[in-house]
Amino acid sequence: MADPRFYDTPLPLTLKDLADLTQAEMRGDAEAIFTDVAPLEAAGHDHVSFLDNRRYTDAFRASKAGACIVSPDMEKKAPAGMALLLTDDPYRGYARVAHAFYPPPPSTAVSTQAVIDETASLGPDCLVGPGAVIGPGAEIGRRCRIGAHSVIGAGVVLGDDCLIGPSASLAYALVGKGVIIHAGACIGQDGFGFAPGAQGHLKVPQLGRVIIGDDVEIGANTTIDRGSGPDTVIGAGAKIDNLVQIAHNVRIGQGCMMAAHVGISGSTTIGDFAMIGGQVGFAGHLQIGDGVRIAAQSGLMRDVESGMTVGGSPAVPMRQFLRGVARLERMGMKKGG
Repeated sequence: MADPRFYDTPLPLTLKDLADLTQAEMRGDAEAIFTDVAPLEAAGHDHVSFLDNRRYTDAFRASKAGACIVSPDMEKKAPAGMALLLTDDPYRGYARVAHAFYPPPPSTAVSTQAVIDETASLGPDCLVGPGAVIGPGAEIGRRCRIGAHSVIGAGVVLGDDCLIGPSASLAYALVGKGVIIHAGACIGQDGFGFAPGAQGHLKVPQLGRVIIGDDVEIGANTTIDRGSGPDTVIGAGAKIDNLVQIAHNVRIGQGCMMAAHVGISGSTTIGDFAMIGGQVGFAGHLQIGDGVRIAAQSGLMRDVESGMTVGGSPAVPMRQFLRGVARLERMGMKKGG
């Protein structure tokens, strides 16, 4: 049910096609045709929907969707006549189906209004939008899409299949394959480094790079400073939301996820597969272990061991934080009484 002004009309798929895509167990007519994805509340008989959050069980029971991607334990709660795709990870299944209905546009053209230095190299099948600038010695891989008015600085390297949104800026960066950098993001600008003194704060040259692994996604208006000497490193598969600030020399591990408004001070290291809620702030030079989970609006002032879940400001183990919240609530109730 995507707006046709912005998205191409999807090709129809059979229930069997969908089952193959999602590696799901099928319940229903294998040859039934479906034309689009839609939310539970708005879906019709030829739409595919999904249920991943049990809070929406009532909407699932009342849905008119022709097919739904759900976990096996929800099968008996489905409305009569609804085809089912049973999988342990419905949200991931939905992502695969939505990709199938709405693949990336195949257009590959270089705008005559783009400015590409003669020493830059551009791989085959790339799209470069109007007003984009590609600097001297830049290397652009195959099938990259570079949005209007974006700037790819001198010497920057993009791997194959990268997507650079409009008005994004990349400098001093080596970028892996399949990376998505959304509109307005700034990668590789100066880190915040000064030698303070009564005679004025002397700027320290920032001589490192930004290294971005394969399959990273970086949200709109996020900023990632280049290193001061060591590099700033974003591990493969990391997913970074909009309006995140990552300072110089930060190292982020593989598969990390962080929500909007996170701020990471310089030289902090975050291990693999950490999950960081919105508006979390990090002091500098911290060591955050693998698999750490950090609640929204936490303030990190000390190292965190691998596998811990923390919250609050200053952040403490989650059980300790929740006990403190409960204690404050009880104090408020007594005062009100």
